[in-house]
Amino acid sequence: MRVAGIILFMALLAFAVLCSIAFGTADIPLDHVIDSFTRYSGTQEDLIIRTARVPRALIAAAVGASLAVAGALMQVITRNPIASPSTFGVNAGAAFFAVLGAGLLGLESMQAQTGMALAGAAVSGLIVFVLGSVGKDGMTPVKITLAGASMAAFFASVTQGYMLSSGKMFDQVLVWLVGSVAGRELDSLTAVLPYMGAGMLLALLLSRHLGVLSMGDDIASSLGQNTAWMKGAAALSVILLAGASVAAAGPVAFVGIIVPHIVRRIAGSDYRWIIPYCAVIGALLLVTADLGSRYIAMPKEVPVGVMTAVIGVPFFVYIARSGRVSR
Repeated sequence: MRVAGIILFMALLAFAVLCSIAFGTADIPLDHVIDSFTRYSGTQEDLIIRTARVPRALIAAAVGASLAVAGALMQVITRNPIASPSTFGVNAGAAFFAVLGAGLLGLESMQAQTGMALAGAAVSGLIVFVLGSVGKDGMTPVKITLAGASMAAFFASVTQGYMLSSGKMFDQVLVWLVGSVAGRELDSLTAVLPYMGAGMLLALLLSRHLGVLSMGDDIASSLGQNTAWMKGAAALSVILLAGASVAAAGPVAFVGIIVPHIVRRIAGSDYRWIIPYCAVIGALLLVTADLGSRYIAMPKEVPVGVMTAVIGVPFFVYIARSGRVSR
């Protein structure tokens, strides 16, 4: 049943990617989309497909998959149902370092910006972990949530303050800072794909142990699991996935909250299935959200980060009010 389910969602993802390539401000017939790859003729539609639509769809899929898996990992290691790269400040820290690198250090290459985003994700995540673990009772869901919210607000504030001090920088990164995959080139994806791939592979390798870790540190330790090593490896995966996603598309919010909860309803509590399902459904969610963002204010487009916020805020409130403990 789970195999059939993931095959179904992969088919839906392929269809969503095809629709993302075909539809938008200028709709292109599906048969012409196929012809642009099999019989390229250099028409305007061919150029739109190859230089704009295809990179956009692929980046949305990669970012959605990465953020969803990162959210699932964070919810396990913190035992917090609302943990995600956006709510715990990881995305905000990555965005601040990326903006700082571009504006203050003059780093313009995608590789350099990716390195800065990864560093920011690591610094922010480390600070949140330290603040959330202070005290005799160690890390608790409430403390880690407060620490994450504080760091998210702090990095967002200093990023906006720095941008306002430079009008040129403000104009360049405003849309990116909301979260957007529009206007991205394929080079943006190739620069971050090795980090996303490494993070995803690490998450898959850890998946067979995450079910035990979700039961709590005491039970996991009694079963012979090295919880410190597991959490460290999971945190590394989160940094790679979230940092690379921010470098490619900006700090897209709420994907890491929404998808893991949906997946647990579908795939159960076995993380050997949760991680692959999160990757596929996360990709499907962001590709679909990006497609929908093109039709809200036609002929202009709304950044995909706005769409995920519209979807994610009610979901966030529901999860927070339900008080359910993440598995």
